[in-house]
Amino acid sequence: MKFQKYIPHCMGLLFLGALLFNNACRKIDGYNDIVSNDKTKPGPVTSVKVSNFNGGAYITYALPDSKNILYVEANYAISDKKTRQTKSSYYSDSITVSGFAKSQDYKVTLYVVSRANVKSDSVVVTVHPDTPPYQLVYASLAAQNAFGGVNIKAVNKTRNAVGIVSLLPNANTNSLDIEDQHYSTADSINYTLRGYDTLPKPFGFYVTDEWGNISDTLFSTIHPIYETLMDKQLFQPFVLPTDVPNYQNGYFNLSNLWNNNNGEPGYNTQQPILKSDSKPFIWPAWATFDMGQSARLSRYMFWFRTGGSNEFVWTSGSPQTWVIWGRNDTPVDEVMPADTTQLPAVGQATAGGWINMGKFNAPPRPPHNPLTNEDLATWAAGFNFDLSIDLPKVRYLRLECFHTMGGTDNYFGIMEMSVYGNPK
Repeated sequence: MKFQKYIPHCMGLLFLGALLFNNACRKIDGYNDIVSNDKTKPGPVTSVKVSNFNGGAYITYALPDSKNILYVEANYAISDKKTRQTKSSYYSDSITVSGFAKSQDYKVTLYVVSRANVKSDSVVVTVHPDTPPYQLVYASLAAQNAFGGVNIKAVNKTRNAVGIVSLLPNANTNSLDIEDQHYSTADSINYTLRGYDTLPKPFGFYVTDEWGNISDTLFSTIHPIYETLMDKQLFQPFVLPTDVPNYQNGYFNLSNLWNNNNGEPGYNTQQPILKSDSKPFIWPAWATFDMGQSARLSRYMFWFRTGGSNEFVWTSGSPQTWVIWGRNDTPVDEVMPADTTQLPAVGQATAGGWINMGKFNAPPRPPHNPLTNEDLATWAAGFNFDLSIDLPKVRYLRLECFHTMGGTDNYFGIMEMSVYGNPK
């Protein structure tokens, strides 16, 4: 796959009009406007020192000896077209300047401002920021074919706010239109755009930041891989001796996982306090089923239990950490690894032939108490989990749960599961 780099022109403006980043001219809290009649001109900062970082610099200084100082102001250009102003309270001996477009020399003009809004003489200092975060992210940007679309990956070591913008030619004008905008502060960026047919797509990608700086554009022709929802009518349990029994057999059955109903009843494993046979309860617990056809799987979705008053949301027996096992040949029973440190690598098999399709974690509970309507809507919509594109075809799946959201770690439940892939 060949990549070319171009500099975008008007696309950055389109992106900035749509993406909700912070205001470019951020002010530092810590001072209040206080009226003063003292019009004495304050002295300038002295003993100025600079410590550069990616995209910015810390400037330390000594303030003049005066009780009439309100703040220190820094004025500077971050690019050929944009300037910023940053203020720092008189309680501080430093100021941060950031948002620079390149790693090069920039002039920063410092003023001491009094409570009567009188400025000192200027002090000009030179900063030389290290490579800005958006450029670091762009240097690692990669796109590859994915099921139903394109997978985009990048490294964001500084964890600064960046946006990755995806472009596609407009069929009528042949101009590049924004297809998607992905905002992230994660150190590892990995996401997939889906919903495309299998015809070649000439995508373009660039990186921007909260100050409107824009990288070059990376172009790549993507060939989406065929993906479809696996036919749930073909699914059926494939019970093996070490599989965990259902809870209240006949109600919370495994087959509820694919009955196209996200509500009650779902699938729930036996709880040890209600165990009705003499078999010892096994944890972690697993269950096995047959999809009825072989396929290269791309992803799956889980819907977890909600309850009538949301009492099961991000708690109870909903899985928090689990593994999906798969195989194409007729399954043999096997006691699965007891913890996640014993797993074979993704794509590799256990001694009994079960292929590790991936270890997964549910999204953590949002920090709101109580949960917001948006949190509840996210829960109700279900969660998507991507599988590695390099996995072989499988027909049989085994779900093994290691930890639950409620921390009980002795039973688990899932309301519905949808599996996607290419059975061709």
